[in-house]
Amino acid sequence: MPTTKKIAVLPGDGIGPEIVGEALKVLDCLRQEFGVAVEIEEALVGGAAYDATGHPLPQETLALAKAADAVLLGAVGGPKWESLDYALRPERALLGLRAELNLFANLRPAVLHPQLIQASTLKPEVIEGLDLIIVRELTGDVYFGKPRGIRTLENGERVGINTMIYHEAEIRRIAHVAFKLAGQRKGKLCSVDKANVLESTELWRQVVSEVGRDYPEVALTHLYVDNAAMQLVRAPKQFDVILTTNLFGDILSDCAAMLTGSIGMLPSASLNESGKGMYEPIHGSAPDIAGQNLANPLATILSLAMLFRYTLNDEATAVRIERAVDGALNAGVRTADIYSPGTRKVSTSEMGDRVVAQLRAQAA
Repeated sequence: MPTTKKIAVLPGDGIGPEIVGEALKVLDCLRQEFGVAVEIEEALVGGAAYDATGHPLPQETLALAKAADAVLLGAVGGPKWESLDYALRPERALLGLRAELNLFANLRPAVLHPQLIQASTLKPEVIEGLDLIIVRELTGDVYFGKPRGIRTLENGERVGINTMIYHEAEIRRIAHVAFKLAGQRKGKLCSVDKANVLESTELWRQVVSEVGRDYPEVALTHLYVDNAAMQLVRAPKQFDVILTTNLFGDILSDCAAMLTGSIGMLPSASLNESGKGMYEPIHGSAPDIAGQNLANPLATILSLAMLFRYTLNDEATAVRIERAVDGALNAGVRTADIYSPGTRKVSTSEMGDRVVAQLRAQAA
């Protein structure tokens, strides 16, 4: 009998509960139709957790995340909580989970599904066949560097402080992740920095180049982040694996998301050194459409596929999920963010049902 794996499910805020609910439909189908041995336990996180407990990352939630084999997260945040002290805002739960679970490696694939080529704002010939992945360092840089904060000087003027800092060991370990991944793909790695003006990323470039000597089969190039952003829009298919810092990765991955037609299509994995991970769509909580059954659940469902691939080491189940998503798209159903003339607009729950139906067809 296979060992049952435990997934901590953290729906969060805004559209989080809706999109996670559709991923759980998929998970239930996998258990029923394919005998996948997983169990789930849900907990509060983000603004919902603050409202209930006074903290965005309660100790009970953190303990569950640490005990589970993997974490599936929806989204956190919204205008309701923007006036809170910085330490209590929903987004601090994300940073807390990343730090406490040591989730230093963030994988963000940007794959254009051929059925959605018209949903992108770029010309079809520019993006057709797009398949790249951004490897973002996740526990360093300005998001965690100290000192930080807002201070008042002696003259009464306020000053905001954030520290961009990288230790050599942090750079070295994320570089190994990226080089190994590139070796499994097309053997191309582009490291993105701002080494001409930022010393922390000058060190980044030096260390990445040193690590690259251990991977002679991988062709390493370097770009400054401003040029990389331009190249992503100009000729995105030149890239295969992009390695970059926490701050730059946050920005570039959203840019890459829109190449595929909608940020609602892109999953992500955040991994520690043992392969344990937290999986989430890269989009936000979208409070403007929360509770309206409009959100696209496919990024969350594809995040579930990544969970099976990278943490549970179950490639067959990951592929089943991805094929089911493709099958739903082939059937012509679209949520509002990816709708185009000639397709049929469906709700969040209808899209989830379509994916489940495709899974069941695989089991037939």
